[in-house]
Amino acid sequence: MRLVAAGAAAGVLTAAIALPAVGGAGVAAKTGMQELNLKPEDLNEPPLPERTKLVDATGKKIAEFYYENRQSVTLDKVAPIMRTALISIEDFRYYQHGPIDVEGTGRALMKNFTGGGVVQGGSSITQQYVKQVLLNAAETPEEQAAAIAPTLSRKLNELRYAMAIEKKYSKDQILEKYFNIAYFGAGAHGVQAAAKRFFGKSAADLDLSQAATLAGAVQNPNRTDPNVSKQSRALLLARRNVVLDRMAQLGKITPQDAAAAKAKPLGFKDVKVAGGCEASQYPYFCLYVQNDILNNDDFGKTPKERLRLLQRGGLTIKTTIDPKMQEAAEKAIKKYVFKSDKQVASQAMIVPGTGEIKAMAASRPFGRDKKDNEISYNVVADAAHGGGGGFQQGSTAKAYTLATALEDGYKYNDGFPASSFRAGGYSDFRNCKGDRVGDPSATINNSSESEGGFKTLQTGTWGSVNAFFMRLEQKVGLCKVVKMAKRLGLHRSDGQKLGEYETFTLGINEVDPVTVANSYAVFASRGQYCRPLAITEVTDRNGKVTQYKPKCSEVLEPEVADAVSGILQGVFTKGTMSGVGGIGRDAAGKTGTTDEYMTAWFAGYTPNLSSAVSVGDPRGAYKHPLRGVTIGGQYYGSVFGASIPGPIWKAAMLKALQDVEPASFTPVDKSRFGGCGDNCAPKEPKKKDPHDPNADPFDPFNLGDPNADPNGNGHGRGHGHGGTTPITPAN
Repeated sequence: MRLVAAGAAAGVLTAAIALPAVGGAGVAAKTGMQELNLKPEDLNEPPLPERTKLVDATGKKIAEFYYENRQSVTLDKVAPIMRTALISIEDFRYYQHGPIDVEGTGRALMKNFTGGGVVQGGSSITQQYVKQVLLNAAETPEEQAAAIAPTLSRKLNELRYAMAIEKKYSKDQILEKYFNIAYFGAGAHGVQAAAKRFFGKSAADLDLSQAATLAGAVQNPNRTDPNVSKQSRALLLARRNVVLDRMAQLGKITPQDAAAAKAKPLGFKDVKVAGGCEASQYPYFCLYVQNDILNNDDFGKTPKERLRLLQRGGLTIKTTIDPKMQEAAEKAIKKYVFKSDKQVASQAMIVPGTGEIKAMAASRPFGRDKKDNEISYNVVADAAHGGGGGFQQGSTAKAYTLATALEDGYKYNDGFPASSFRAGGYSDFRNCKGDRVGDPSATINNSSESEGGFKTLQTGTWGSVNAFFMRLEQKVGLCKVVKMAKRLGLHRSDGQKLGEYETFTLGINEVDPVTVANSYAVFASRGQYCRPLAITEVTDRNGKVTQYKPKCSEVLEPEVADAVSGILQGVFTKGTMSGVGGIGRDAAGKTGTTDEYMTAWFAGYTPNLSSAVSVGDPRGAYKHPLRGVTIGGQYYGSVFGASIPGPIWKAAMLKALQDVEPASFTPVDKSRFGGCGDNCAPKEPKKKDPHDPNADPFDPFNLGDPNADPNGNGHGRGHGHGGTTPITPAN
């Protein structure tokens, strides 16, 4: 019965399907076709997985993502000798027959039935294309096994699909599709990827020997994979020679050509295909973009859909990174921190008013090789973008308290004594829930005796005086400062809520350079907060372009932002950065050094560019503080914000802005903020008996009483008490 069925099937297929002209097959053939239900059936052809590439702001490729290494090409981009070689060995009557090859299929069916299964192929190129489509569409191991199962039912299904494919496309179109879907081994899907992987050239440039090699590889690419072993390469070489002999036998090449090609070595160049962020020249920025896509509903409803699009979608993603600014950041970091140092320096650069990320650099290379001191997470960004826990912000957080005070009505020459902030002073701190916070037993000290005495908003900021900012935060209200920081985009790197403790102004929260640089960009852009932007344009595989514009909103009055910049400019000339100096154009910024020198920061900006630099030890800032350390070949007893981060910032900004026209900050509204520049000197307050029972025990001269000074110096504000938290004085 099996032989009868085989004969019937072979006869029907031979008579009714294999001919170029399907009509006129005869009644018996038609009856057999009906019994086998051999009717054309439309094949679902999902888009092939294509590589997604990232390009920089100039259009140069910086990274690729792929599920399969594939680059689809049109048939005219495949060398004619490659087409000839493949057809010769796989289906030499391809242009003469219909969905199947008459002789090959009939012979294969007979042998398969008598052999008890599929023991011989005989598939046409069309059938092979169908099988590859089904295999590529399979999502589960069970579906994949069914797509290649050695059964007659699977073969008949292929024929039904092949009949429809031959009606839908021309022979050249089918051949083009086959060239792009076929697997050649060594991780290369499609002839273009295979040509580059095997020989380092395009499919259009393949010679006879190379074409025969790839044509031979498609039969059993896993067995002849040249990347596996010497044995597999020997098998591929033998298979190449079979192809060359077949081409000569068919008269496609001369015997002499075949002999000359067979005399050549295999020539496998093993050209690695760089994929993923680890292979990118800008790995930290690449990680940011990758996670930006995986977290964005614009790229799919679920994380799985987004990952699939990234790896298979064939997108071209234009990003914001500027090669020159990136190079400036990398060189500046390299000058002060070696890649072999355990500590890591990180820098981000962002454009005020757009949020475009122009650079993300770090001293240590990205990866998982501990021998090369690689770091396996995005040390420049937050956890949502592949980062870790970040580093404590230190005194760069004082800018948020300064902005709050100016918004609240304080003037440049408002101030109060800045001696140690004593325990009783914690009685006036409440978080945004209204709960009392603070450790009554602790005392906040300044880093030196010289920081005591009367301080104004200007001098207190320039000297980064801890006690001054604790008192200032107390007066304006902790919750107001927290809300200000949030308005400017500050958030913890680990994704947790900001710690709302009395030492918030001293920078107790762990943050990252992208977040800090972007928060400072609000001052530079005169109050405009813009969401960090890494992607400007996405082009899909069909050429459809989607633009991504800056997402900005005003979160701070322009005049208040100007007033913050007016004070922070003095950090370079009169404050903690005076030893490092400015950059020859309008710039403002703030140093940051945490308690016990655990981490160090500098955040600063011009009207054109905002940047933040952090230095810390990823092994744990508490266990590995920046004291008694050698970094970049230089010994430091203690690392301050102006020791390493400040010089890195300066060197990077000088180079990054080299071709950018200098811009000026908007002048401060002196009528509102009382800015008096270099001539500013605090008025001696009117003294009051410190033993007066109505006097503030920590403000005996009524500096907090708005009625104490006819010029309005001082603003009495404050809230509650209670709670505990680690105390982190910073400078």
